[in-house]
Formats: sequence, structure tokens, C-alpha cells
Amino acid sequence: MAATTTLAQTVGVASACQALGVARASLYRQRRPPSSLPGPSPVPAPAQERTSPRALAETERQTVLELLHSPRFVDAAPAQVYATLLDEGVYLASERTMYRILAQAGETRERRNQRVHPAYHKPELLATGPNQVWSWDITKLLGPAKWTYFYLYVILDIFSRYVVGWMVAHQESAALAERLIAETAAKQGIAPGQLTLHADRGSSMTSKPVAFLLADLGITKTHSRPHVSNDNPYSESQFKTLKYRPGFPDRFAGSEEARSFCQEFFGWYNTEHRHSGIGLLTPETVHYGRAAATYAARRQVLQVAYAAHPERFVNRVPVPPSLPVAAWINPPQPAAAATKEVAQ
Repeated sequence: MAATTTLAQTVGVASACQALGVARASLYRQRRPPSSLPGPSPVPAPAQERTSPRALAETERQTVLELLHSPRFVDAAPAQVYATLLDEGVYLASERTMYRILAQAGETRERRNQRVHPAYHKPELLATGPNQVWSWDITKLLGPAKWTYFYLYVILDIFSRYVVGWMVAHQESAALAERLIAETAAKQGIAPGQLTLHADRGSSMTSKPVAFLLADLGITKTHSRPHVSNDNPYSESQFKTLKYRPGFPDRFAGSEEARSFCQEFFGWYNTEHRHSGIGLLTPETVHYGRAAATYAARRQVLQVAYAAHPERFVNRVPVPPSLPVAAWINPPQPAAAATKEVAQ
């Protein structure tokens, strides 16, 4: 093998191995350093721990940690502790070092004492007839000048979509809401334990006067979850119908003009508007129990039309849109869908 190595220096590895009948792999294996040969690797010497000359001594680190644990600073972030100590003429460690010490102690989570919000449950409300569940809300109507508004209070029956009460005011007020709810409940003859009133979490909706009134009337109150518009869909949809109605002005010149427009709108909405969510019936028809009679009359008209021209209808006698059976706010999900939602 030594001769092969010597000859390779003159004619090259390939020519030397071919001339002497030596495999090149053997030559390369011989040249390989011992550490690269197959077999168990040598155990490396233990690395010596290096300490930065800038590092705090263990006693100093313990002093900083005890200070961060003290009643004075236990709820404060390191930045607050660092700045407070500087203002008092004290320097123990940098803000970053305080974070390192807390990290080594496993305490880098939120240190401040913060309010814990309650867990808000998703409201699930069902109405199978009028005056079982009402939804109410307040929307702004632009006034004659910039930053001026009128406030429209609307109470809606979610089953019939009938507007049972409304009011235009110059301000959003719990006292006004209390009065409107009391008058509307009296007008509709609401008995204790009959009605659930649903709203979002506006100041008037969650006020104590309104809560006390509902308790006195025997009305159950529920609220939407914060920032979840789907929890109050009926009121939101009704406001859209109002504001997209032809003739809805950009601004109202005064409260009387706003009341006049709303008087006309709600009259149309309750008595003339064929609502797609209630079988193209008017809210008034459903609310006051005339839906079945109207459905029968519509069906009779379609049967007569079919008898006159059956060739114009495919396969069967036409029927009117179905009558409303139930109205849900957040209907329960099937178990499979609920599991999938949680997993996401």
C-alpha cells in the first residue's frame, strides 16, 4: 500500500491503483483519519460552562426575583418595575435581565392582575307563536347637521316579524326604553312568564331600570354575546329593510320628520310587506292569527288556476309558500356539526 501511495504522487491515484492492482477504496480508506473510520465515536470531553463577566451573581439574581415576587411588584410587568426603581434611584438589573430571571423561574406569563370576563353563553331562543320572543334594538338616524342623531327604538316579534312597538327620541335612555317596553307589553296583553325579551348589550339594554321592569312584569331577558351580530339577527335585518327602503332620506330635518317617516314605514311593514321569512305573508296577518285562513284562500286560488290551465304547471297542483312554524335565534347544531366547530 506504501508503494501505491508513492506511485500515486507521480502518476495519479487511478493510474497507480490500476498498475499495482489495488482498489482505490482501499487506498482512500487507509488515508482516512482514524476518527472518520466506522465504529463507535469517541466520547467528547465535557464542555466547560462559560460564565459572562456581565452576568449577575446568584445572590443578585435571587434579590431581583424576590423583588419581583414582593407584594408591591407582583402584579407589575418588568418594564414597570425597572422604571419605578430608576425613579427611586435604584438599579438592580436591566428590564431584559428581569425577563430572563422570570423565564428561568417559569413565570413569563401575564403578571398583571386583570379582570376576568365571564363566559358568555350562546343564546338559543325558540318561538312557535306570536308574543313568545321579542327582539329589540336601537339604531341611529342622521339628523340635520353633522354629529346629530335621532334614536329609533324598535321592538319586534321574531315569530311574526310584527313591530309591536317603536319610538323616536333625541337620546338613548334607559328610562325611555323602560317606558316603551312597559307600554308595549300592556298593549299586547303580555302575562307574567309568557315572554322572553332579547337584546344586545347596549347600555340601555343592560341597564338596571330595564332589568327591574322586566322582573316586575315577569318577562325573561336574554342578551347577545359581545360583538356577535348573529345573536340578534331579526332586529338587524329589520333595520336594513328600513334603511334600504326607497325614500329613506340621507338625513332627517327634525324629530317630527323622522317620526312621520317611521309612522308610514311601520304601517307599510306590518300590514303590506310580504315577508319572505313568514311564507310571504304580512307580519300583521301572522301576528293576529289570520295566517291559516290566508293560506287556505291562496291555495284555493291556485287550485282554480290549475284547473283552468293544468298544462302550465309541471307535475302537481301548485301550493302557496309554507306557513311559519318556528323562529329560532341560534338553533341547536347537530352533534356532528358542533364537534366539527369545536375542533376548528
